[in-house]
Amino acid sequence: MIYRFYEKILLRDLRTLPEHVCFMITEQDMLDAPGNLSRAAGWCRDLGIKSATFHISTADPARLERCLPRIREVSSIARLTLHYRDEKEVSGEGMDVTVAIGKSGREEIAGCVRRMAEDGVDPESVDEDLLESYLTFKYEPDLVIKTGGDHLTDFLIWQSVYSELFFLDVNWALLRKVDFLRALRDFQSRARRFGK
Repeated sequence: MIYRFYEKILLRDLRTLPEHVCFMITEQDMLDAPGNLSRAAGWCRDLGIKSATFHISTADPARLERCLPRIREVSSIARLTLHYRDEKEVSGEGMDVTVAIGKSGREEIAGCVRRMAEDGVDPESVDEDLLESYLTFKYEPDLVIKTGGDHLTDFLIWQSVYSELFFLDVNWALLRKVDFLRALRDFQSRARRFGK
């Protein structure tokens, strides 16, 4: 009961929302609470957030194969882009939701450099815009939320350089809407300088 009241207070005071939110969770988080992914995507959609990304860190994506049906459920409420192993799968309609399983920012940047070399790009012509055109994930999240207190991974290492970071003291399995709203309230209170 008290959480519903707190939710209403937080919702009433929200005026500035991020356009893109990235949740960083672990393999164990996903195994413990696979349904939370659809729930969090629904919160984003209901609030009018344009897109959301869920990065699931794992050394072996195969260990999350049993979670794929639950992840694919997101396509019933949004346009889901699923990156799993070397495959990309798109389904559904609505707000953009990306799920990246076991992806690494360092590998992504190394892949950009490799593809530029294969394309015969003149090293003198390489700048930020060109490198960004080779990225797999072509967006910059406004807010990155890490649940459970673990360290961040290197996912979106290039794209999230100016993102606001929020570390929730709540594990993914226990995540409530009120926790998400707390992160949004914190985002709203920050003065974003984009490196300036």
